[in-house]
Amino acid sequence: MTRHLSRTPLAAALLALASLAGPGIGLSAAQAQTAVPAANAAAEYRLGSGDVVRISVYQNPDLTLETRVTETGLVSYPLLGSVRLGGLSVTAAEKLIADGLRNGNFVKSPQVTLVLMQVRGNQASVLGQVNRPGRYPIEVADMRLTDLLAMAGGTAAGGSDVLVVTGTRNNQPYRLEVDLPTVFAQGGKGQDLLIQNGDTVWVDRQPIVYIYGEVQRPGPMRLERGFTLMQALATGGGLTQRGTEKGIRVHRKAADGKVQVITPGMDDKMQDGDVVYVRESLF
Repeated sequence: MTRHLSRTPLAAALLALASLAGPGIGLSAAQAQTAVPAANAAAEYRLGSGDVVRISVYQNPDLTLETRVTETGLVSYPLLGSVRLGGLSVTAAEKLIADGLRNGNFVKSPQVTLVLMQVRGNQASVLGQVNRPGRYPIEVADMRLTDLLAMAGGTAAGGSDVLVVTGTRNNQPYRLEVDLPTVFAQGGKGQDLLIQNGDTVWVDRQPIVYIYGEVQRPGPMRLERGFTLMQALATGGGLTQRGTEKGIRVHRKAADGKVQVITPGMDDKMQDGDVVYVRESLF
């Protein structure tokens, strides 16, 4: 797939707005032009090792080159030799090559175009309970967690609402647990974090509660947020005619790994791995 990330209709839109605005209103043409780099600077993709690029110079077909950025961020370009493009935006890479051709008196007024053919240098992984686990390219610098999840097809039916993002930030190991529903809640956008090269998103299985004994539908069930014993019994179809609320016991694994048997109230919260047993009434 061919991607050219250095061109945007934003400039045209701003200039059109400036031309339509009356005196003292909106942006001038000069202001519109200076606003474009500022608007694009944060969002423009930065080249990484493994990316495949196609470089061309207007009216100089001999300088057309399709190549891959090396592990050290270099490309070997005609007349200029090794040029370090790794870490540069597409616009900055175009300018670097143009300046080299101009300063070396190879081309008087070079018009350089760099097209990103394949994204290989900046990738993130999505693993676990998602519909399409794998590695995905970070095609824009402002890719968010929700964007990456959408590329992976979203969480699967058995996926947890809590995601774990690992990677590095400021050359230090990074780990963050993200409560996905809060990302979409009002004021929760702060946890829709920016994805960076090398990040891994892990989606664990949804916590499970098991119920057996004198219930209509025994078996495992999804542990919903704030799930109580009463809700667990209702999800299991309720008690059979032989079941009794007085005979309910919950087997719960403690922090030391030992299983405790407790007698919970109907409004008590269930925990991951709880086993609910409904006894038969003796009368």
